Amino acid sequence: MESPTQSTQSPELSVILITSDRYASICKTVSYLQQQTIQNRIELIIVAPSRGELSLEADELSGFRRYQIVEIGRIQSIGWAYAAGIRAAQAPIVALAEDHCFPVPTWAEALVQAHQQPYAAVGPALSNANPHNAISWADMLIAYVQWMDPAIGQTVNFLPGHNSSYKRDILMRYGDRLEAMLESETLMHWDLRSQGYELYLEPAAKAAHTNFAQLFPWLPVQFRAGRVFAGGRAEVEHWPWFKRLAYMAASPLIPLVRGARILQALNQGERRQVKLAFGTLPMTLLGLTADGLGQMVGYGFGYGAALQDYAEAEFHRELYQ
Repeated sequence: MESPTQSTQSPELSVILITSDRYASICKTVSYLQQQTIQNRIELIIVAPSRGELSLEADELSGFRRYQIVEIGRIQSIGWAYAAGIRAAQAPIVALAEDHCFPVPTWAEALVQAHQQPYAAVGPALSNANPHNAISWADMLIAYVQWMDPAIGQTVNFLPGHNSSYKRDILMRYGDRLEAMLESETLMHWDLRSQGYELYLEPAAKAAHTNFAQLFPWLPVQFRAGRVFAGGRAEVEHWPWFKRLAYMAASPLIPLVRGARILQALNQGERRQVKLAFGTLPMTLLGLTADGLGQMVGYGFGYGAALQDYAEAEFHRELYQ
């Protein structure tokens, strides 16, 4: 399904948004995209199980250069769904979006401007959209502390997953490996860096991310995220069994290593937030322990059912605020 009137001009940016069911679950994010200063230069791509299930009226997507509905059936994994949207995109730059992350009006313009430089990927500075308890902050710190607002514009080794933008032609070079690379974008970012590409953190591209604020399902999600990362790393990099075993043995150190990195990140420059760091430390270590257990299982036994389970937990975040 495409927009009824196609512009003769190509879009500058394709924003890819996934829903596991209805349009209502992504309409809040779409409303923020409709406030973008360059909305009329954006192609919106909605990846969904089916067009009929969306219950979408065409006028609800007014103002975009164009839009597409990409039907994929039941969502098997997040990377698989994003890859379908990337392949359908018409713009030279693709940005991944979420139903629980809300960009400021200048977000898209800042990403497009940064992509005038030869960066393979450009990521945003993120803030906490629901900063109400220690669980929400622990979730935020574990996932996004390196890119929290305020941030400094600089080249980095990796960017926030599910919220960054890419030059489409570079992603398409992965071919049938694209889905696997997108399952844990950090692995793809490392791979891009190994090829000599640069990644850029653009502080003007700001967005507010909604985090889990209930202990359950947050802890199971941390476990699955760890398993997806480790299983993907071992698979994508073709690790032999003895390297998997070594990383399994070292997994108990993950909470300490990552916890130290979080404290260091919170003690830098304008982001200096010592009170936040120590106030959330017990909950952060609990989440990192779940992640470490997930990585241990992932290194030893691969993804398992974690890809599907993790994908299901990514939707309807409003239920767990």
